[in-house]
Amino acid sequence: MLQFGRFVATRAVMAMFTLILVSLIVFTLMELVPGDCAERYLAFKNTQGSGISVADIEAERQRLGLDRPFLQRWGSWIVGAFQGEFGDSCILRVNIAQLLGDKFLLSLSICLAALVLAYLIAVPVGIIAAASNNAVLNNTLRFLSYLGLAMPNFLLALMIMLFSTVWFGETLTGLFSAEYRDAPWSWGKFLDLLSHAWLPIFILGWSATAFALQTVRALMSDEIGKLYVTAAAARGVHGRRLLWNYPARHALGPIVNSLGFDLNRIFNELPIVAMILILTDAGALLIEALARSNDQQLAGAIIFLLTASIVALNFATDILLAVLDPRVRKSIIR
Repeated sequence: MLQFGRFVATRAVMAMFTLILVSLIVFTLMELVPGDCAERYLAFKNTQGSGISVADIEAERQRLGLDRPFLQRWGSWIVGAFQGEFGDSCILRVNIAQLLGDKFLLSLSICLAALVLAYLIAVPVGIIAAASNNAVLNNTLRFLSYLGLAMPNFLLALMIMLFSTVWFGETLTGLFSAEYRDAPWSWGKFLDLLSHAWLPIFILGWSATAFALQTVRALMSDEIGKLYVTAAAARGVHGRRLLWNYPARHALGPIVNSLGFDLNRIFNELPIVAMILILTDAGALLIEALARSNDQQLAGAIIFLLTASIVALNFATDILLAVLDPRVRKSIIR
């Protein structure tokens, strides 16, 4: 128990250090964008017909605290970020926490649901494919996984929207119906969300399932041929018991450890899918902030929240692996 506690404490310190380091990188990238927040905001106001001067820019820079040293500003930003406070959007002049609202949680929930869907399909199917000698089954699964890797998610989204529009007259866009879009949360709004969220979950899980299926199948194929599996079969262990207790137990370790990477990859695909499906979530806001309004404060907040989610998921998977395999928690002590 003491060894496990030391393992958890060590992983927690490493996760916190990673998050702080990433926050420094994100904040530095925000600072490297040409022109600071005061200049970008007043330039935006100038396009709206408001005259600005150098004095206006300096006054705005002092009001925002941009005249303070870099490390002091980063320290204030990271302290606020850990408290869920990212200041105001540079262009929209709205509190970022209020602007994001439920949008980031919705985006994260959709990505996590796509991840769960992918592994619920890929793990058992990959194990069956690795253990089966049926050529038709293996070739069919191989074709489907290649198709999932070859067809981009945005193309799949466009195909589904086109089919739905032509055959049913419904575009399947958005996450809510018109009557629930701005309504407070209720059981009816939650059910309405579920009736719309299945499509982005399916689209985002499409390539994730294909990638995970290939990985599970390759790892299982490698483990099945090892001597300890042959020895277990010689002792009379067969069928599901043999697969799950021996090769699957060792093969799924790397799969569990890659959950954070897969979540990041799914979220990277979310913005373009959000644009096609007209989703009002954090993915759409990230595209708006980076490609259109150049609102680095908003983009930095979204990226930091995503990083924090991935770090938290990696920490949880490390603990899960340590519970499943004692060798993992012993390795950190040596």
